[in-house]
This record gives sequence, structure tokens and C-alpha cells, in this order.
Amino acid sequence: MHSVTSEIAGVTQRIIQRSASSRRDYLAQLDDNCGTRPTRQHLSCGNLAHGFAACEPTDKDRIRLMEASNIGIVTSYNDMLSAHQPYADYPERLKAAIREVGSTAQVAGGVPAMCDGVTQGQAGMELSLFSRDVIALSTAVALSHHMFDGVLCLGICDKIVPGLLIGALRFGHLPMMFVPAGPMPSGIPNKEKARVRQLFAEGKASRAELLEAESASYHSAGTCTFYGTANSNQVMMEAMGLQLPGSSFVNPNTSLRDALTREAAQHITRITQQTPSPRSLGEVVDERAIVNAIVALLSSGGSTNHSIHLIAIAQAAGILINWDDFDDLSAVVPLLARIYPNGQADINHFHAAGGTGYLFSTLLKAGLMHGDAEVMWGKSFADFTLEPKLIDDQLEWQPCVEESLDTQVLASIQTPFDNEGGLRLLKGNLGRGVIKVSAVDAAHRIVEAPAVVVASQHTLQARFDAGDLNRDCVVVVRFQGPAANGMPELHKLTPILGALQDKGYRVALVTDGRMSGASGKVPAAIHISPEASTGGMLAYVQDGDIIRLDATTGTLECLVDPDVLSKRTPARAEEVSGRGIGRELFQNFRTTVSTPEQGASIFSLTGA
Repeated sequence: MHSVTSEIAGVTQRIIQRSASSRRDYLAQLDDNCGTRPTRQHLSCGNLAHGFAACEPTDKDRIRLMEASNIGIVTSYNDMLSAHQPYADYPERLKAAIREVGSTAQVAGGVPAMCDGVTQGQAGMELSLFSRDVIALSTAVALSHHMFDGVLCLGICDKIVPGLLIGALRFGHLPMMFVPAGPMPSGIPNKEKARVRQLFAEGKASRAELLEAESASYHSAGTCTFYGTANSNQVMMEAMGLQLPGSSFVNPNTSLRDALTREAAQHITRITQQTPSPRSLGEVVDERAIVNAIVALLSSGGSTNHSIHLIAIAQAAGILINWDDFDDLSAVVPLLARIYPNGQADINHFHAAGGTGYLFSTLLKAGLMHGDAEVMWGKSFADFTLEPKLIDDQLEWQPCVEESLDTQVLASIQTPFDNEGGLRLLKGNLGRGVIKVSAVDAAHRIVEAPAVVVASQHTLQARFDAGDLNRDCVVVVRFQGPAANGMPELHKLTPILGALQDKGYRVALVTDGRMSGASGKVPAAIHISPEASTGGMLAYVQDGDIIRLDATTGTLECLVDPDVLSKRTPARAEEVSGRGIGRELFQNFRTTVSTPEQGASIFSLTGA
């Protein structure tokens, strides 16, 4: 068994101590819930009859007898998300596989699943972050019927996996596993896609040319192949032991994908309370699992969204983490993967080069992950270095490759792409935020320039088109935090800022909004807290103020005399938000949401 370094042990112990009270309360709640397993025994005859009324006779008999497991399926299927379209027939396939081993399954409920790719730059993006908590609520409703002994979650993309996990953790006395569907095959090279996007932003490519490039990139069923939040979700769920090892990036509609789906369905029945070896989600998701997830995220250059989502997930298990933990871990975890936007490879190339098995094996050998962490499959996380193979139509598990098969995509611990994970905490008179520097050249990590202040990404586009940005500048996009408008991702800024940088200007972004997987070659200080709408210093910044962003020292400062700043009247949002296309339904979310470093959540779960 691999031991962890003193740095990993120190952060883990700090989290354990910080979380002692809330984690104890959470585990006590699990103990209370355990007394109701299998929960169907506590249902009245009328309750139970309603619960299996629509089942076929054999399933009814098995559910009535209580000796076999009844698995609840929570699905986020829709056929507008390419990643979730393959889930259309998963419930019936899962039920059939579970019947083979003498148990039953029912679709417990569905959850919404919006696509950030469709809503980028649109008003609907203001619902995106809040959809995570709606999904958590929907998951709780689905599982509230006390009919289930285990849970299979069907979800892959951005807010969907965190929402499903947050909801399921409130039923943490049950075992739970995610069942992925896999990424679409590779399309046009990411470098070509980025080139056309930037040309379009500069007015040098037509809309038809842009659509052709986008369609050649996002071209079939399956997860988008760049390394954004969706694929970061997959790496983290494996790192937490919540889905089968090596299962994340097997393409849809392949024999191996089908075998993995069948194995996940049958395996969950082996770890319910009715079996000799029961496992529970709430015990698997402990402090070691959370640290493993952060390390996996940092070492792979994953999405900055998880500096928010992981905090909310941890809270749902009674665990308290913050950006200091991310920062301290990033300082000792090397960057071992180059996947777009941190490189030119896509997630299929990553999988072919060795994938999660090689990544985890390398990190375990270096003492950077907890090999003794509990998992839903195998004996411990150390088993997650195995990878699935289909041999003579049988699923087998073999050791992962010992060396990277493509050192341009996956590096060794001796020759990493960077000695640190690349996610850093920024602090200064403008507040606290994070910056992802894994794709930022060292020459661009320090920018000191006059501020260009706007209240939306659309306003910035107009100034860019007018030629007003052809200079060194720090673009400040404010009133984009969770309390202001739901904290949308600001992907539309990426081609504009990239074009300015390519012209030789020193540029950076500072915002209380999000960038996610779009964080690339331009330094972007994001998630700034306090946000402008709640009195943060971003509301006091004016055009021309000198802003210094130093990613090497972790500082973010407005270089204006403090007395001058304090005497200014804070700006107010230029645009009225919160009305139209359903946004008014989320007013209570905007009123009660916590800060990004507290998970940007409407829930108060610690100690609950």
C-alpha cells in the first residue's frame, strides 16, 4: 500500500480537523437512516403496492420478498445533450442486467440536464449554475420513496454530476455508482477549432465557416472531447471510487461500453445491505476521497468549475474545504496531462495514452493520492489502476500501462509538464479568486495594465469591434457573480482576449463570473469574492485604474490609493437581470446563494 507525502497528509489532516463536528453530524444521520434498511419493510401495504404497481409479476415478487435488492435509477437523459443521448435505453438495459442476478431496478426519477454549450452567451446560461442545486433537489425527491437499496446515477455533464452526487449524499446510507456513457469520437483538431473561433471574433471568418468548424468538432452522440467540466467530472468520479475504473472514456455504442454498463448494474447489487459486503456512499466519500478528487483535477489540468462544485459536494458529506486547500495541493501536485485547452490532444487521446489508470498509478507511486481510500468497486482506491478489457466477450481487469504511450499527452512524474497543478489562489484588495495557469505561458502570468470595465461579455464584444481594446489592458467583467445573475460562464470572452494577446498586447481578465474549461492561454482571475453586487471591491474599479495580476505570487491588486477607492460610489449593474426565460423563478436562489468559496449553493448542509 502506498503511503502519502507529508504535504498530502497535512492537507488531509487539516480538512479532517476542520470538519470534525459537521462530519460527525453527517455520519450520525447515516446511522439513523441505516435503521430503516431495507426501507421497504417500513412501508405500509398501500405504500408498497403503489411502489410496485406497474412492475411485471416477477419483479413484484422480488420487491415484496425484501431479500433481493431493488435499485433506484436516477436519470438525466435527454436527446439534446450529445453526452446524455445514449442514455435513452439505459434504464431497460440496466433492469435486464440486474434481473440476471435475481434483483430488480426501477427508474426512481429524472433530473433536468441543460447544455452549457447551447446556452453560452445566452440568457439561459444564468440558470446553469443554479441547475446543479435543482438537480440535487430532484435527486432527493426521486430517492425519497424508501423503495431502494442502491442507486445508479446516469449523468455526465457539467452541473449534472455534482447535483446528482449532492442529492445522493443525503441518502448516503445506500451504495451509489455513476454509469457513464463515454465521449464522442474525435472530430477536427482542437487547434483548428480555436483558430476559426478567433478568426470569427476578428471578423475574418463567416458565420457559415464557424458553424462548419463547430459542427465538425461536436459531431455525434457522446461527451464533448475537450477537457472541460464534463470530462473533469468523469476523472473525479473515478478518483473518488464512484464508478468503474477506466470506464469514463470508452466510446458509446461499443462492445466494451456495453459490458461496462452491464457490470455496473450487477455490481451495485453486490454491495447493498442484503449482501455480506455492504458499502455506503457517505462512508466512501470521506476526506481522503475529496483530496483524491482534488489531486486528480489538478494533475490533469481540469475545470475551474470544480473549485466551486467540489466544495458543495464535500459539504453534502459534512466535509469543509476551501481554496487554501486547492492552492496548497496545487503547489505539490505536478501537471501530468495536456488536454485541450491545456494542449492540443482531446480526451480520446488521453485515454489511448494510458488514461486514468496510468494517471492514478503515477500519482499513487509518488505518494500523492490515498491508495487506502474506500471505493464502491474493488478493495481500495489502489485497485483503480486497473483497466477494463474485453477478451472473448468477457470483461476482464488488467494492470494499466506502466509508461505513457504518448508523452505529449501524459507525462511521467520525473518529467511533468509543470511542477505544480496550475490552479492558484489569488488574494488582494480586490478579494479572493482563483486562476488556472496550466495553459498560460510563463511570459503572460504577470500583467499590470489599465482596467477596461464592463458589465457583460456582450459589451466587451462591442468595444472590441470598435477597436477600443487594441492596447494593454485588464478587462474587468463584473456583476457576473451568483447573487447578481447566477454566475454564468463567460466563454464568449476567450476568442476576443486571445486575439488581443496574439497581437502582442498584455491582457488579462478579472471577473466575479466563471470561465470553466474555457480558461486557456489568457490569464483569467475568476470567481472573485466578494462579488460586485454584494459590495465587493470590483464595484469600485473604474476605467483606467491600474490593475496588477500576478499569478506567480498569487496577488490581485487595484493600484489606486485606498483613500481614493473608499470614497468612490460603488457602481451598479448596467443591465436589469433576473427576468425572462424563467429567470424570475430563481430569484430566491440569487437571494440565498453562498459565495463561490462556500460552494455557490442555496443549501446549508454542514451539521444538517
